[in-house]
Parts: sequence; structure tokens; C-alpha cells
Amino acid sequence: MSAPLLEVDDVEVAYGDAVALPGLSVAVAEGETLALVGANGAGKSTLLRTVCGLLRPRRGAVRLDGDDVTALPAHARVARGIAMSPEGRRLFPSLSVEENLLVGGYARRRGPWDLAAVYELFPLVAERRSRPAANLSGGEQQAVAIGRALMANPRLLLLDEVSLGLAPVVVAQLYAALPRITGQGTTVLVVEQDVHQAMAVADRVQCLLEGRTVLEGPAERIDRTALAAAYFGVAR
Repeated sequence: MSAPLLEVDDVEVAYGDAVALPGLSVAVAEGETLALVGANGAGKSTLLRTVCGLLRPRRGAVRLDGDDVTALPAHARVARGIAMSPEGRRLFPSLSVEENLLVGGYARRRGPWDLAAVYELFPLVAERRSRPAANLSGGEQQAVAIGRALMANPRLLLLDEVSLGLAPVVVAQLYAALPRITGQGTTVLVVEQDVHQAMAVADRVQCLLEGRTVLEGPAERIDRTALAAAYFGVAR
């Protein structure tokens, strides 16, 4: 793997007295797609919130392109090139599709993503541009959430549970856009419970269990039986 764009070095993150990440390390090379998989409670979303600045680790460091950003607030990390499409989409329901996208571009960096590029990536979003976000289907909302993150022109795109609650055909349509995104030079860290989908789109897979890495490697080389065992924490 080339020099990492993102380094998460031995981070410990807790919610009160409950430790979610007891000392996790993750590295993502520039231009690659890393999928984090694991059951509910494995620490996947906690890691993304730590990377984007919503959570502060008790110990350890988060580095972007070699620079320590552990102490930076979330908005400063957006300016440095980190953007997230969060679990549950978190759109502004009373705003239109286009207004939600423009919010994502408020502090945008220079780059290829603007309204026209997002509409080209997701034609259905373009057709719904004037609709309130509350009136969209789940899949349409997810496309808008991804587009909103892209409007910041991130170097690192964090995708949290893209497939959650969506029909398989909709999930396939959303993930079909991923090569276009990475083709623009964007590095992707995706959290996904759907192991088959994760392995289909990722260069590497890292499986978490109770906040620890239990299996990782190139997606095409990981044994499915071993991954299933690691996912559920059982012996093969």
C-alpha cells in the first residue's frame, strides 16, 4: 500500500464509561476504497465520527496526509478535505434537494464536484431538485446525502451504512456510482453491514468486532468463510 492519506493510530473512544474503540488503527491509501464491515456495535460508525471530528478520542491520533488533525473541529476537517454521508442521511427535511446540496457546498474546496456534476452522477436527483427532502424515497435521500458530501470536494469521502433500509436494487444503483467518484481521485472509507456489497466495491476489507480488527486484507483474497467467522466472532 502506498503512503496513507488517512491514518487512525491506536485511537481509544468512549461514550462515558463504555469504551467503543479500545485502541483501533486504520490506514487508507490515497485513491483506494476501504470497506469496514462488522455487526451492530462493532465500532464502525464510531470510527467514522472520530475521523470527521464529531468525537474526540481519549488517546491516539487521526492524521490526514501526515498532518495531525486530532484536535481539529469537524468544520475545519471539511476544509482540509474530509466529508461524510452519515447513517440515516440527516438531510434538512424542509429544504429542497438543491438547497440540501448547496449546504454541502458552503465551505467547498476547489475540485470537480458542483451541482451539475452531482446531477450528472445521480440523474434522479436532478429530476427531484425542487422537491423537499422529506418527500423523497429512502434511496433518493441517500443519493442526495452522498451528493451533499461530494459538494465539499473531499479528498476523503466517508460513507456510513449506504445500504441500510434500502432495497437491493436501489443499493446496487447507488454503488454503481462509486467508480465515477473514485475516478475523480476521491479516497473512500465505507462502513457497510452488507458484506457481499462491501467486498464487491472495495479494494480492501477490514472487519471489526467490539472495536478491534479481527480480519483484514485485499477484498479479492479474503476467504468468505473466514470473514463470516470474524464478523460474528465465532471459530471457523
